[in-house]
Amino acid sequence: METLKKFVVIGPESTGKSTLCALLADNYHSAWVPEYAREYLNKNGTAYSYEDLLTIAKGQIAGETSFEKQVAILQPPLLFCDTDLYVMKVWSEFVFNKCHNWILNQIAERKYDGYLLCDVDVPWVKDELREYPDLATRNKLFYFYKDLMVNQSTPWVTISGDFDHRLESARQFIDGVIAKK
Repeated sequence: METLKKFVVIGPESTGKSTLCALLADNYHSAWVPEYAREYLNKNGTAYSYEDLLTIAKGQIAGETSFEKQVAILQPPLLFCDTDLYVMKVWSEFVFNKCHNWILNQIAERKYDGYLLCDVDVPWVKDELREYPDLATRNKLFYFYKDLMVNQSTPWVTISGDFDHRLESARQFIDGVIAKK
């Protein structure tokens, strides 16, 4: 039986992370872990605190663990994660200038097979949960994520262009990572 492979789609808000996860899960006949923050904020409101980010991080991990069990029987066993704790780190540090040690420890402990960093080259789409529509802030956040990717050892790729191009770039990257393992 093959080992579960996990790929994380990260990047600033409104860069197509959820759309890309859904497309990849469909393409590979697998599943994807939704971003828990959306569920949490829709239920509890958008006036979040520093402590709420820890709760959201734990909810993200719980969702990921649940989906890991579901896809482990698939061939090939693949799981796509709409964000991970790097996103929680960036969010915490950007808004509150600090990050919970639990989040940092989980980043060090959790292992993934690849990261897909979504670029800000798609139009920002307004919804009730998004906070940063201006391109300058979106670019700043993108470079925070890129810095994290450059300074860690898991393979990663920047995903840009229209959604057809994004899906094709993601597939090439994922297929390449799978072939090497």
